[in-house]
Amino acid sequence: MKSDRIKKVLLRIDEGKRLIDRHRHLPASVLGRLKEQLVLDWTYNSNAIEGNTLTLRETKLVLEEGLTVGGKSLREHLEAINHRDAIDYVEDLVREDEPLAERHLKDIHALILREIDPQFAERYRDIQVRISGSNHLPPAPLLVGEMMHDFCREWLADHQDIHPVELAALAHFELISIHPFVDGNGRTARLIMNLLLMKNGYVPAIILKNDRKKYYDALEKAQKGETEDFIFLVARAVERTIFLYLEAIPALASRFLTMAQAAELSPYSQDYLNILARRGAIPAFKLKRNWLVTEEALQRYVTDHPKK
Repeated sequence: MKSDRIKKVLLRIDEGKRLIDRHRHLPASVLGRLKEQLVLDWTYNSNAIEGNTLTLRETKLVLEEGLTVGGKSLREHLEAINHRDAIDYVEDLVREDEPLAERHLKDIHALILREIDPQFAERYRDIQVRISGSNHLPPAPLLVGEMMHDFCREWLADHQDIHPVELAALAHFELISIHPFVDGNGRTARLIMNLLLMKNGYVPAIILKNDRKKYYDALEKAQKGETEDFIFLVARAVERTIFLYLEAIPALASRFLTMAQAAELSPYSQDYLNILARRGAIPAFKLKRNWLVTEEALQRYVTDHPKK
């Protein structure tokens, strides 16, 4: 059973998705800027979580200018380029709208390790591995092939009984738990997570480098059967991407009210509206330091909850 905080964040995400879907035909310039920012943020953070030392600015130079950065290894440059190309492949899979299969997962992994560890690319491990800093011991290598066949049948299939954000988070967790490859498991798991989100019409979740400890702690907790923190962390990452869209789409940005403005159009005070937003009682979004709500969502709440 979902906790209140999971229910509330999923409601906010679905409200954000609904707003974005109504403005899907965006100008090419807006789409281009959004894609550029998402690819950069996604690549930088996913690689940084795994120890890549390229800064955000350096990653931008490598990806967008094709430059090399002095003092950084060839591997780190290749990790940035490969990850960008893996994102392009994920987007191709979303556009083609074909059923996902095990070969797609292996293709993603092959791109991640291209020209880095070609002997391990798209091959399931044949050795026992340990996850640094974790008490979880991944399954023995003899079990990996069968477990991955089961994983792909279960998690890459269409699901109607689970919210897509939960599905993506749990698929990520399951893949990390199996740890099917010698290297590149984290990056592959995050790409698969976002492939599932995007296949279902949602925006990608970018786990931030600054949330690395929180991310690993939530994964470790999930190994004990407590997956809520991990699902919540992924959901909040989806929300952050929604915020980028809301800021980038002029027609949406202009429709949002601050809580001070909302108080003037409703029988509620600004403080009370802020409490409602924090509790998830109204589908509000936090941009910078301010909670924002559409006039439509505000009036819907007022109608459903008349002040006595």
